[in-house]
Amino acid sequence: MAKRFLLFVLLSLPVFFAGAQTGYLKPPKDIEDMVRAKPTPSVNFDSKGEWMLLLGRESYGSVEELAKPELRIAGLRIDPANFTLSRQNFITEVTLKNIKSGEEFSIQGLPSPLKATSFSWNGSSTKISFVQVENDRADLYVIDLATKSASKINRTPLNLILNGPEWYDNESLLYFTITEPADKAPKASLMPDGPTVQENYGKAAPRPTYQDMIKNPFQEKQFEFYTTTQLVMNTGGNEVKIGSPAIYNNISVSPDKQYFLIRTIKKPFSYIVPAGGFPTEVKITNTKGELVKHIADLPSSETAPSGYDNIQDVKRGFQWRADKPATLIWSKPLDGGMIKTNVEYHDAVYALDAPFNGPEKELFKTKERYRGIIWGNDNLAIVSEGLRSQMTSKSYLWNPSTGEMKLMESRNTTDAYSDPGSPLTTRNEYGRNVLWLIGKGRYLYFNNTTGSSPKGDLPFLTRYDLRTGKKDTIWRCPEGRFEYVARVLDAENLTFITRRESSTEMPNYWVKNLKKRIADIQLTHFENPYPQLEGVHKEKIKYTRADGVTLTGELYLPKGYDPKRDGPLPTLIWAYPREYNSASDAAQIRGSEHRFTLLNWGSPIFYVTQGYAVLNNAEMPIVAPDPTKKPNDNFVEQLRMNAEAAVNVLAEMGVGDRNRMAVGGHSYGAFMTANLLAHTNLFKAGIARSGAYNRSLTPFGFQNEDRTYWEAPQLYYDMSPFSFAHQMKAPILLIHGEMDNNTGTYPIQSERMFNAIKGNGGHARYVSLPFESHGYSGMESILHTLAEQYNWLEKYLKNK
Repeated sequence: MAKRFLLFVLLSLPVFFAGAQTGYLKPPKDIEDMVRAKPTPSVNFDSKGEWMLLLGRESYGSVEELAKPELRIAGLRIDPANFTLSRQNFITEVTLKNIKSGEEFSIQGLPSPLKATSFSWNGSSTKISFVQVENDRADLYVIDLATKSASKINRTPLNLILNGPEWYDNESLLYFTITEPADKAPKASLMPDGPTVQENYGKAAPRPTYQDMIKNPFQEKQFEFYTTTQLVMNTGGNEVKIGSPAIYNNISVSPDKQYFLIRTIKKPFSYIVPAGGFPTEVKITNTKGELVKHIADLPSSETAPSGYDNIQDVKRGFQWRADKPATLIWSKPLDGGMIKTNVEYHDAVYALDAPFNGPEKELFKTKERYRGIIWGNDNLAIVSEGLRSQMTSKSYLWNPSTGEMKLMESRNTTDAYSDPGSPLTTRNEYGRNVLWLIGKGRYLYFNNTTGSSPKGDLPFLTRYDLRTGKKDTIWRCPEGRFEYVARVLDAENLTFITRRESSTEMPNYWVKNLKKRIADIQLTHFENPYPQLEGVHKEKIKYTRADGVTLTGELYLPKGYDPKRDGPLPTLIWAYPREYNSASDAAQIRGSEHRFTLLNWGSPIFYVTQGYAVLNNAEMPIVAPDPTKKPNDNFVEQLRMNAEAAVNVLAEMGVGDRNRMAVGGHSYGAFMTANLLAHTNLFKAGIARSGAYNRSLTPFGFQNEDRTYWEAPQLYYDMSPFSFAHQMKAPILLIHGEMDNNTGTYPIQSERMFNAIKGNGGHARYVSLPFESHGYSGMESILHTLAEQYNWLEKYLKNK
């Protein structure tokens, strides 16, 4: 027990360290060129399958953009100049393409420079809305497909902090506008109103360690000013205000367009949970904003019980029934919110029909936590329930008319092979997505865009017979490539669009017709943005750890490399641990060696161009030792087995030098890295980005661990590499964004870890990236991170 108190003592120590250099570094030219390569456009299809939008963007912005003023309050990051969320990645190019003819069209009237987001088709797929973000305001534009032109439709600047625009019908848009200009924002006084006071009298509030919370009364005023909005309906450029200004958390239009389901945030604002957990009022109004029915006053989520399947004892999950004009649906716990309560049913789902003055109707009960409904018609819907703590999921065919409930699927969520995919949906007469019934209502189709299998990922489309419960595979990706159904054009005639790639073939979109058996038609011709990777060897390797669990990883070897001629290489292993209740699930093959290598800023694959072997996505499963225990009960032991197996197989293959191995990871992967350096001698260096190292700083749970510090203090101590900083002999590179917003990974985690290593005479380097968050987005920061990692590997693996 005495050792655990050391965690808190060391936290109080000051941190003293000096930077070794100033200015941003750059990695080798091949790496820099790959980072700067322009990304391929993203693709957006209309509901009819007639048109596609090609949306281009730049690779990364500048740190200077990140340095612009921003407010970090209530879990939000706000640009105070234009009432939008800061740090957005904008679309800079738009092209319209006809799927049948292949003809491409430019759009006239687009703002310049284009900084667009939130593209959305109307119900008839004749118009597309998008938001243009300027330095001092956000505006709403509509693209008319008939004229191939765009025009701005709003007069009042939009407020996009909590809500974006949505189509009301084919001609009208709903959106929220500012109520006062930015220069009317509250001004901070040199003299505060008084001390900040928080209090609690007997109510437990076991919340995670969120960041960017409200800290004082002045920030409360700021939050209220920037999130108070006016709801507006715009038809043909004519703005009509609906209701009064409020802090709108959410708005949903009823299928018959007669009502709004509205959630508004109320005081008191919380200092320990983000805006989504503030007290709210739920109500139904007419389209003029007049109150029709008060539904619920929901409390702050501060007092939600700990444990992933425990919830507040209140109504939740409000939604409109998609196949009815105006029926409100919600659920409520039957166990007081505590999943361990010994009851037969844990949740019930209710309905209330317009005009909402009758009694609510109970639709059904669930034996596990209710997760949602996919609506179909009067005779069919799919109901989902499950338990996160047990990693279980069940889906049922439910008849809304008779109440009959039939089990369709029961699986462990970590069993990737049994994942059926998602049912296909189509738009009904209300413009809502409902189950797509094929063959005169006899069949449902399910699309699995991953398709995990013992042969690797092979996406598939299946047909489910509602009469017999039989499944037939209609199409499956052939071996040797990776291809999934991106859009079904005609379910009856089996015409759809796929996204196809291989290890050497750039991802592109194709039209496929299974009934006519004609040749596939290529829709896009995207080219390889990374010629530097041509000739690099890639393969999926399979190996076994000491207890028999099968593991996999994606091995990359440099162009022209021959292990017999060139010998074993310095090697970087990159990984992220994941929890499983079953060893068989942990051993499943995930991923595909036939996917084209596309890079993001955080990828370790860059270093294969510099003479390193890279084992990416090395499996690091953490498996429950037996049904009575949880995965983390022997976390460190399992990490060690995973790492030993990876090092051994690379050495046995002759491609990895056992004496020149490094390990790295981001976030929970950084936590893994520090633990491996503290508890093994397998690695000569480590790279840990944006991690958490002292679990006493996340006392109400972390990752998939839902036990609190006070329930399992020894577990928290044993899993914290901070506790064993004195054992870390291999050098570790710690990198962290100074404005990390991720739950639990406060920058203090890396600061204190560095100080602990330094205080014990270890080898460490700590890099704090100005203005960066949990993921890095500034070009200078990304290049610097890649340079730091490269220099670290060169120093300790090549030139040790």
